Amino acid sequence: MPEPLYLARHAETVHNRARRMQGNAAVTPLTLAGIRQADAMGAALAAHFRTSGEPVPPLWSSPAPRALQTAAIVADHLGIDWFAVRQDARLREIEVGHWTGRDYAEIIAREGPILDEARRLFRMPIPGGEHYADIAARLADWLADMAGAPAIVISHGMTARVLRGLLVGGLPYEGVPIAEDVPQGSIVRIADGAETLLLTGAGSIGPRVA
Repeated sequence: MPEPLYLARHAETVHNRARRMQGNAAVTPLTLAGIRQADAMGAALAAHFRTSGEPVPPLWSSPAPRALQTAAIVADHLGIDWFAVRQDARLREIEVGHWTGRDYAEIIAREGPILDEARRLFRMPIPGGEHYADIAARLADWLADMAGAPAIVISHGMTARVLRGLLVGGLPYEGVPIAEDVPQGSIVRIADGAETLLLTGAGSIGPRVA
């Protein structure tokens, strides 16, 4: 695993606020609240590296515009050249296929109870999309390529939960370890097989903000 790994969940978007499915095809810019969350994320990371004396590792991001917008603000705080940000499609959010851009309430009215409310997870594979084993497979591939190099990663709610589950454990869901949810704008530091919450974000939690 990357050691250490700083894993951040992107900030609030217009789709998050409207409770619409995002996935990867929808272009969903940050709200003003999201920009403030991203600013807080960058400030928290800058303060951490300033006080800890640790070198700032490379910054990785999902290629989703909302993750890249968050990454741009974080990079400014850390003095990282935007063009040095490393994009990797394996860090993208769960693919929501035919549900992309649709209102959650509309989907539930048509499809039934798609959410496991207790675990804040989707109950079934998404039509035309992914399920948790698909996310775990692509993340395992990314981890293998990283070969232990330290990293800061800007990713997504569902993806980050699966990645944290692979690295530090979580309750299994259909065979995949999935960590507990954290709010949007949160940052966890993972090292020595354990995670520390570096920043608790001011955003929402749950699959409705995936």
